[in-house]
Parts: sequence; structure tokens; C-alpha cells
Amino acid sequence: MPIANLPGELAMCYEDDNYTDPWRTPETIVLHHGNAKSSRLWYAWVPLLARQYRVIRVDARGFGRSSVPPPDYGWSLSGFGTDLLNLLDQLGVDKFHYIGETIGGTIGLQFAYDHPDRLHTATACTSPYNFTASTSYGENRQLIIDQGIDAWVDRTSDQRLEPGHSDPAHHDWYAQQMKNTAPRVVIETLGYLATQDLTPVLPQIQTPALVIVGANSSMNTADRAQSMADLLPNGRLVEIPGGTGYIQHSDPEGCVNAWREFIGTLAHA
Repeated sequence: MPIANLPGELAMCYEDDNYTDPWRTPETIVLHHGNAKSSRLWYAWVPLLARQYRVIRVDARGFGRSSVPPPDYGWSLSGFGTDLLNLLDQLGVDKFHYIGETIGGTIGLQFAYDHPDRLHTATACTSPYNFTASTSYGENRQLIIDQGIDAWVDRTSDQRLEPGHSDPAHHDWYAQQMKNTAPRVVIETLGYLATQDLTPVLPQIQTPALVIVGANSSMNTADRAQSMADLLPNGRLVEIPGGTGYIQHSDPEGCVNAWREFIGTLAHA
């Protein structure tokens, strides 16, 4: 896995997959994971996209195999975006399509506000935008402090891949990936996220934006679906029929098909 040495003492690990025809210069897609996750969670998306696009998956600062900052690092949505911008500048990528899952999608929306000239599109999969409207971030932070990261993952994992609608082995693997994250990083990021509300930011984002959620998911809530799409001037909501849990992981094929359709509508607009 390549490592990029970036500003802010960050050694960022990433994957760069490109199986397009060698005489073409394809557009680039960046896949950004959410909290307590890594680039590994996107494994099923790569073969669906990399024949037509250059696909870059990142391990964000503090997650996966990237370096962990010192205690009390100044976490921010814009900071994650700056790290990504530094990586893409080093890789020579100008404009790209951004696809993020959960908090990764939120980071992408902030990126679209901060750096609109760098994006073709932004996609958020099961992503919140108003963290202050929920007590769960503070509660989960306290749970990790009191009982550890395993307790938090075990208590919440059924909403990600819902039992009866997913392979139990996939469910267990997903949970273990999250448990590998440094607890301090999750505690600190949850504390920061609990204070964030992008409600005033979303109406200022002009980037074409796609919001994806599972139609039957327990996470198909206003702050992750219709309200978010309504606040985005060029936003579109797609509810994957029959989809459950975190749809980006429970039905990657359905998500990629929805994304391709979205890109097609832009091309013919």
C-alpha cells in the first residue's frame, strides 16, 4: 500500500486502482471512509468502478494504516479535507468525483464548500449533516471511555449490516475492522463531531451532489436523506429499493448503479 508523506506530520496510506485502457486518461474517483473505518471497507466498489475510472481510496489521518496524531489534535471536517487535498496535489489529480460513506460523506460536503473548484460531483452515502440534533455521538463517546471501543462497535453494529439481511461473516469482519481503530482517535473525533451542524453550509454548495440511503434502512432518517438533499441546491436523493443498513456496504452494486445513473443525468443535462 503506497504511503504519502504529507504536511502536518501525516503519513497517509492509500490505494490507487486504475484498470482503464492505458491510452486513456480517465476521471478520478476518491472513496473516503467514515469514523473508525478505513479504505478496506470499499473493497467491493473497486472492481465495479476501476475499469472506467482511476479509483483512489484513502486511510484518513488517525485511521486504518495512516499515522495517528498526538493527543488533543485539532480535528475538523476541513482538516480531513486539507489532508485529502495535499494527497491529490502530490498525485497530480486536479478535479475528481468524491464519494464518502457516513462521516466520510460529511467530510466531502465540507470539501465541496471549501474547494468547489476541485470537484466534479460529491456523493454522501448514509451520511449525517447535523450532529447536534442527536445525543448519540456524545453517548457513544462516553461508552467508549467507560467500556472500550469493542463495546461501542458491538452495540451499534447491527444498524450497519442488519441481521437477517447480511452475511454474518461480513457483519463480523466489518465489526473487527472498526475495533482495530485507536480508541483515543474515536473518542476525540466523536467529541468534535457532536458539535457540528452543516445546516447553514449545505445551501451554499453548488457542486452536483448525490445522497444515497437504503429505503428500508433504520438509518434512513431526515438528517441522512431527504432533508440533506433538500438543503443542497443541486442535490438528488436516491433511496435504494429494499436496501437496509449502511447501504454502501450492504448493496455496493446498487449504490454504484445509482451513482452511474446520476453521472449520466449530468452528462445529458
